[in-house]
This record gives sequence, C-alpha cells and structure tokens, in this order.
Amino acid sequence: MKLTTMTLVPTVLSLALPEGSQADRTQQPQERSTIAFVSSRDGNEEIYVMTANGSNPARLTISDGWDGYPVWSPDGIKIAFVSSRDGNLDVYVMNADGSNPKNVTRHPANDFDPDWSPDGTKIAFTSFRDGKREVYAMNADGSSLTNLTNHPAWDGDAAWSPDGTKIAFVSDRDGNAEIHVMNADGNNPIRLTNSSALDFDPAWSPDGSKLAFTSNRDGNFEIYVMNADGSNPTNLTNHSGWDGDPPAWSPDGRKILFTSERDGNKEIYAMNADGSNQVRLTDNAATDSSPAWRRR
Repeated sequence: MKLTTMTLVPTVLSLALPEGSQADRTQQPQERSTIAFVSSRDGNEEIYVMTANGSNPARLTISDGWDGYPVWSPDGIKIAFVSSRDGNLDVYVMNADGSNPKNVTRHPANDFDPDWSPDGTKIAFTSFRDGKREVYAMNADGSSLTNLTNHPAWDGDAAWSPDGTKIAFVSDRDGNAEIHVMNADGNNPIRLTNSSALDFDPAWSPDGSKLAFTSNRDGNFEIYVMNADGSNPTNLTNHSGWDGDPPAWSPDGRKILFTSERDGNKEIYAMNADGSNQVRLTDNAATDSSPAWRRR
C-alpha cells in the first residue's frame, strides 16, 4: 500500500521507535534523528524529511512556488525555509510536520538563507531590501528587524555560533568571497579565510570549535573544515565531482551532511567529521539537496 505524506510525516518525525525498543537500543543517536532536505522528485522543488539513513522520505511542503533551504529551530519544533510562493523569495516558518507555514519577512525584495539563533528567539537571513546584499536579524516572528552588516560590499550566508555570541558570514568586502565572523550585534567583523578562490556556506560544529564550509580553492568545489579562528583548513570530500551546499553537522558533531554531483546528479551524502566513510543517502533521478539535521 502506498503511504501518503500525512501518514509518513509523523512516522519520520517520531522514527517509529518506542523508547527502550530493540531498534532504539541498537541505533546510534544520529541514526534516530531526522534530516530535512529539498527535492524535485514530485516535479517541483519542495521540502521533505527523511530518517538519517535516508529512509522514509516524506514531503512537507505543497506549493506552486519554489521551496528551499530548510533550517530546524533549536528545539526541533519548527523549520524556517525560503519560498517564492508569494511571488518573490521570502523567509517562512512552519511546524515540523509542514503545517501552518507563515511568511515572516513579507518584503518585495528577496530574503533568503535563514539561520536560527541558538535560543530560537531570532533568525538571521540575507536580503536585498536596502539595495545591496546584507545580513539581517529579526525576531522569529519577523519583528524587530536589524541590518547587521551595513556594508557596501556583498554580505550573506549567515550562521549563528552555538553559544549565540558570534555570526559567521560571507563577504567580498576585501575583493573576494571570504568567510568572516562578527559579534551577534554586527560589531567587530573579522576575516577568517584568505584565499584567491571562493569560500562560502559556513556551518559551525555543535561545540563551536570548528567551521565547515564550501570552497573551490583546490580547483573544484569541495567541503572543508577549519578551526573557528580560521586556522588549519582541511579538504574533507577530496573528490573530482562537485561537492557543495551548506554542510550540516549532526547534533553530536560526529558527521557532516553535504550535496554532491559525483554520481551524475545532485544527491545527499553523509560522512564522518574527518571526511571518512562518505555514504550516499538519497538515490533519485530528481535533484536532492540542502540537507539540514534536526538538532534534537
């Protein structure tokens, strides 16, 4: 019998594993968690969830517009995402089962790349609303908007540090797309990377000690990791195929999700945090991308 999305979503979110069951005892915590991702498998790019081994995919959004870039709230109850369903790109927030989507930016300029503060009260995002690309922060309901970067250069790809005190972001203010970090109020921006190539999509490890990111510094796009101060950048994927999208850490920091075209089309992969054991999670003729691990 074919299962409907409404049947699958509660199953995926609960993972159908009662506390104390044999499966619950034998699986590792990250294997019992949930991954949100974007797929065009139903003809339009929508947001889905699946278990961390790639099983039980369930569609969350149903829209004629484009839906993408899902990000879980720290408590795992909500998902922020980007959609064009109202005519341009805006940031939305919905319940984890896909219900009650709300447009929280509501602006004629494009708003995208959301990321939650660790306490779940704020969302950082990128916007063109002031005529150039900047990083903004707002309350999770869309109120109290603040321009954090306020710089004539290109700024975006905001990622909140686990302790809430810093925001990593990408800027070309020094002539090239590099990863920077600033205080959460926008003060004291500091450049972390220094490469003639493109560095972008920063993602903090759960303990705040490292940043994963995407770069083409070795000739094609790969996933890298570096210390939080920018030192010791290391190529993790090291593959001739395209590897990219914002990398996503597992809640325990042991694994990293990423998107790759190494098998001919965009699929979602997982690897250990040191780059070993790269495993494909999705296997679909459509495009699968933008994975995000549920934090709880």
